[in-house]
Amino acid sequence: MERRNHWDANLYDKHHSFVSEYGQDLVELLNPMQDERILDVGCGTGDLMSILDRLGVSVLGVDQSEPMIVKAKEKYPQLNFEVRDVLELGFKEEFDAVFSNATLHWVKEPMVALEKMFESLKAGGRFVAEFGGAGNVELILNEFRNQCEKEGYPVTSESLPWYFPSIGEYTSLMEKVGFKVTYAVHFSRPTALDGEEGLRNWIRMFMSDFLRSLPDEVEMKVLENVENSLRSILYKNQQWEADYKRIRVMAFK
Repeated sequence: MERRNHWDANLYDKHHSFVSEYGQDLVELLNPMQDERILDVGCGTGDLMSILDRLGVSVLGVDQSEPMIVKAKEKYPQLNFEVRDVLELGFKEEFDAVFSNATLHWVKEPMVALEKMFESLKAGGRFVAEFGGAGNVELILNEFRNQCEKEGYPVTSESLPWYFPSIGEYTSLMEKVGFKVTYAVHFSRPTALDGEEGLRNWIRMFMSDFLRSLPDEVEMKVLENVENSLRSILYKNQQWEADYKRIRVMAFK
């Protein structure tokens, strides 16, 4: 699968460190215990892995993006990382916990992903995750779609890489797999983007596959027009702010 193989790991680290910074609250919910074995699904460049390691757990980080794993190994050579897709994990009752931050909204086959993570857990093991939920970046996506269509490049649901479920939809899937859901919340989290070009950097980072289908001059025009249209709404206190909506869950096998 190709959903994030083309990500720029350096751009991710330079301008999108908020992904791992917000994930630190999720580590508290995970409440890792010394000597536990934990699987970090969608570990990115490894920052949350490093926190888990310092807490004394044995952690394996997997991500389907090879550039992310290469960067993670450069940053944290003492930690264990593998290029592996959540849809093809291949683990059987090996982990005390499965942890995932800002990853599962990239997976358009959520039932398969949940089944693979469930299989990875030991009996009694826990699953803790946060990801984009219904309404996530709706203002940005609607305006991006509007500007692309004006230029003759329609944005279909199939051309976007995300799955943003409602909390009821996702927890129902969790229960079908066999999880006992103990905590679930859907909340707004306006998220500051880095710098004057924060919005276009976000689009370039997370919508790179679609942008590659646009001629360079169209891409520049779309990005400028999106900024102009959203500036009065999402540009606050001299910085851009993304309209994030998140789902956070905890469940046991």
